[in-house]
Amino acid sequence: MATAPAAGAGAALLDTLADFTSRENWDKFFALRGTGDSFEWYAEWPLLQAPLLALLHGCGDGAAEILVPGCGSSALSERLYDAGFRRITNVDFSRVVVADMLRRHARARPEMRWRVMDMTDMQFADGSFDVILDKGGLDALMEPEAGTQLGMKYLNEAKRVLKSGGKFVCLTLAESHVLALLLSEFRFGWNMSVQAIPTEPSNKSAFQTFMVVMVKGKISEVQTIKSLLDQSAEYCNKKQANAVIRALENENVIRESYSSGVDVLFSLRDLQLGAIGDLKVIVPGRRRQFILGEQGSSLYCYKAVLLDARKQTEKFEYHCGVFIVPKVRAQEWLFASEEGQWHVVESAKAARLIMVFLDSRLASVDMDVIKKDLSPLVKDLEPRYPEEEAPIPFMMAGDGVKQRDILQEATSEITGPMVVEDVVYENVDADQNFMSEKIFRRLIFKRSSGLVQSEALLIKDPLSDEADKKNKNASATSKKRRNQKKGSKNTMRIDHSFLGSPYHISIVSGLSLVASALSAAAASGVKVSTTVIGLGAGCFPMFLRGCLPFLDIEVVELDPVVAELAKKHFGFLVDEQLKVHLCDGIKYVEDIAAADHGTTTESVSNGKDNNAIKILIIDVDSSDLSSGLSCPPANFVEDSFLLSAKKFLSEGGLFIINLVSRSSSVREMVVSRLKTVFVHLYSLQLEEDVNEVLFASPSEKYQEMNYLDAVNELKNLLKYPVDVESDIKKLQRLQ
Repeated sequence: MATAPAAGAGAALLDTLADFTSRENWDKFFALRGTGDSFEWYAEWPLLQAPLLALLHGCGDGAAEILVPGCGSSALSERLYDAGFRRITNVDFSRVVVADMLRRHARARPEMRWRVMDMTDMQFADGSFDVILDKGGLDALMEPEAGTQLGMKYLNEAKRVLKSGGKFVCLTLAESHVLALLLSEFRFGWNMSVQAIPTEPSNKSAFQTFMVVMVKGKISEVQTIKSLLDQSAEYCNKKQANAVIRALENENVIRESYSSGVDVLFSLRDLQLGAIGDLKVIVPGRRRQFILGEQGSSLYCYKAVLLDARKQTEKFEYHCGVFIVPKVRAQEWLFASEEGQWHVVESAKAARLIMVFLDSRLASVDMDVIKKDLSPLVKDLEPRYPEEEAPIPFMMAGDGVKQRDILQEATSEITGPMVVEDVVYENVDADQNFMSEKIFRRLIFKRSSGLVQSEALLIKDPLSDEADKKNKNASATSKKRRNQKKGSKNTMRIDHSFLGSPYHISIVSGLSLVASALSAAAASGVKVSTTVIGLGAGCFPMFLRGCLPFLDIEVVELDPVVAELAKKHFGFLVDEQLKVHLCDGIKYVEDIAAADHGTTTESVSNGKDNNAIKILIIDVDSSDLSSGLSCPPANFVEDSFLLSAKKFLSEGGLFIINLVSRSSSVREMVVSRLKTVFVHLYSLQLEEDVNEVLFASPSEKYQEMNYLDAVNELKNLLKYPVDVESDIKKLQRLQ
């Protein structure tokens, strides 16, 4: 039986394990505990015996090869040995504990093996074991501060040494970050089930132990998880159990979408895990869209398409190639259509082609930086090549920028260096006349390696044309001066009816969800409170101001230098309909939510209808990409802020987030938090960009149920043309 150390000794022991991933700490821990004693962190044998033996008796009984990684001084292996399972291999990287366990069991249990070995780098052949039995090993590796790297490395090893049809049994506390890794890493080609280990009524443990079982199946198959958990059951930690139940329900929604046959947008990790089969093998005609780039593995994330040539011949110049498509050319038939993409594959003479699409934010990033960022990512997509390893070539359509004129470079303590520039794009396609010879003004944040933060269209100022007409009879000298100025930037202005960012168009389209409420407000003369966190160049708030004149817009911007650039170069202006607050966006929302339950406009205090719908839009990029979020910063999706946003909206309204994440698990975490706080949640995934726009509502007060009527109602309100129908077709209800 395990013995608990005395109170003082227990504190000293636990102090040695400040880092559960340290070999030295574990050696010290086991040395201080002494020899001849077992220690269980959780799941004692009397409670574990029945469910575990029932599971193992279907695995070849006593002949099953069982691996216990991170065995420690647990009595689990000896209990299994005494129950008839003799072929057990125990590994641990602590020499101290392995030496002690070998001395204790060498005579009494001679067939049991003990090895000093790092469970993240095991020296066993592929397919060596029928069962892997993990009791707290993964939990120990998954220190929240350490990230998922060690956990992923261990799971890769576990998958490798497990036989086909074998079982990986994980006894875990199922903390959110641990469970998220298990769910995503065993999504493709594994049958998964989850049950709770029973607890005694007298057990005062603060945590519930779960048994997660993964059976190794056929690669690329997706099965829903079999959950043996019941919300009505008694658990020692009800909150913990309910969190696991919700996570399993959310994961099954994802798995059902993958198995439905719909062209799902996979992540690179999904592909590595077998979502579309063995990546080392060329499958003629295989074409799948996916996202390249994950947290910690790349600077950026990219939309991409994997294409295996439809006809496999011996005439390929490259076994694998990368073709980069800049944003300005993404709409061309050659790159936008499936048929066109196959033409590119044939022209590239590659057995496999990875077509990578750059979004507008990457327009001014140095191409060498992008290629360096992509190189390790595409290496994982390289097929098995029978000859000597060959480098993967990068091919590219022209970047489309014909002329660049820098107007101003500025630096602020908050945002860092910024550039305002005018560019002219090449007329790269005869059908793409819109781009020809038009001038676009861009705001670039250099802190993100030159990402384009905002893009606006410059047009001829009609006032300058009128001035030309009035002066047509001027003297020859004046006429000459005027002709010298003709077509200069002084005669141009920002077209605020143009939106350069597709996700901004999607935000406007998503207002269809509350179209009836907007229409009622417009008809009654009530201003709709609309708060936008994040100004940028001010293009989006100015578009809203002109397109939906009944909105009362409050913009919150942290950086005063950004606000000055918006006013100086992008025609941004402040008036009664559009105001700017230079302050922290989170504090702004929290203060108003605490003060008056979400009322954001002065119209309420002036006696106007405070039951009008409210809109809150989060449109902020992150300077810290370590969280896996490019937009918004991580603190905008913390539970505390989401609850403030809900209170800010009061009884109804719409909470809108522009989400850009390089990590599928981070994206799922954000969605899960939103589902917990808000009654309704919708997603609009952009086809060409990595952005996803999320729409959340705290109630059904203003919820639109008939999409077709809602689209027509919204279009009747818009003063500028917006292709609402195309976006709404892609709108998905998540809750």
